[in-house]
This record gives sequence, structure tokens and C-alpha cells, in this order.
Amino acid sequence: MAAATRKRIPKARRAGRPPGDGPDQRERLLDAALACYSRKGIAATSLRSIASEAGVNPALVHYYFGDKLQLQDAVVQERVMAAFETVRAPLLRADGNVASLVAGFVSGMGDAISRYPWLPALWVREVLCEGGALRSLLMDRVAPAIPQVLATRFAAAQGAGELNPQLDPRLLVVSLVGLTLFPAAGAPIWRQMFQAEDIDADAMREHTIALLDRGLGLP
Repeated sequence: MAAATRKRIPKARRAGRPPGDGPDQRERLLDAALACYSRKGIAATSLRSIASEAGVNPALVHYYFGDKLQLQDAVVQERVMAAFETVRAPLLRADGNVASLVAGFVSGMGDAISRYPWLPALWVREVLCEGGALRSLLMDRVAPAIPQVLATRFAAAQGAGELNPQLDPRLLVVSLVGLTLFPAAGAPIWRQMFQAEDIDADAMREHTIALLDRGLGLP
């Protein structure tokens, strides 16, 4: 009788992977983190909200990334820097003339936005806005690899008489960013405003290059 009324003690869960784990879950969690970061901001995003976005148990986020800061570092290393490498790669292949550099940047940024659609919103929220969590990343790692290199090469081209002398090579880089990232960030607004769903990434790329040709003084 005593044995029949004895309470059953639940078995402790073995240490290891939490329920719901699978071969693609880590990538899924990175995608979920970026979706939350772009929508709410990094500071306002909790591990629980990322787990909810991915449809998994919060324990799975802790299993793969430990804490919020380690997850943010993984997102930066594996996704954000990969996006900027997509921008940088065509510049490494471009020759020294201005047209090639401009086309390389515009094409690279277009490819990055197509492959990483979260990039424009994340840029606005976490780089441009005061206190953004990724501004130091821009200054320390992205700027020396892309904007500063571009400005130096534009200055050299200007010295060789290949670039409009009225332009500031540094502001030319700012203009290129403004003609690529910002239109992508504002796309939901201007597409609705002008009923412009027919304008795709290729059309935007061609428009930007055509717009720049005359102002740059290209042959």
C-alpha cells in the first residue's frame, strides 16, 4: 500500500542539447536575432524574444550562444561583417578608374541588400541613430576597409584629372551610401507613394549609376 501511494519523482533531464534542437537551428536563431534587431533595436531585444521569433525554447538560445552579448557578437561576426564583405569584394576586383569603382560599390551594395534585406533597417537604427550599438563597428572595422579606401582612390583619380575637381572625394563616398542604403531603407514608403512595385534591385542599380555618370565627369 505504501508503495502504491509513494510519489513518483521525475527524472532529472540529462545535460546536453535542449528539446527542439536540429541541424539548422543555430542559423535560424541568427536570422531571428537579426529580425528582432532590425525591428526593435539591439538594446530592446531579449533572448526570450529571439526564441519566440524562432519558435523555439529559450534554453536553445542559451545552449548555442550563452548570453545576449555572445549572441550579438555572433551576429556581427557571421552576418553583419559578411554583408559588408559583399560590398567590399567588387571593389577589390575593380580597376583604378572612377567608373569601375562606382559601379563596384553600387553593385556590391545592391547585392548585399538583396542577400541581407535586414541591412538597411539595421544600419539606420544601430549606426546612424545616436547610441546605436553598431556605430563603433563602423568606425573601427568597416570604415578602414571600405569608405576610407574609396575616398583615397577617388582622391588619386581626381589628382589624375579623372574626377570632377569640384567634388570632395570624402563626400562622394557619403553620397554613394546615400544613394544606395537610404533608398533601400525607405523603400516601403516610396514604393507605396509612387506605386513603384515594378522597381526592383536591378532597376535601382542602373538608375544610381546613370545618375552619377554626369556629375562625376566621367568620359
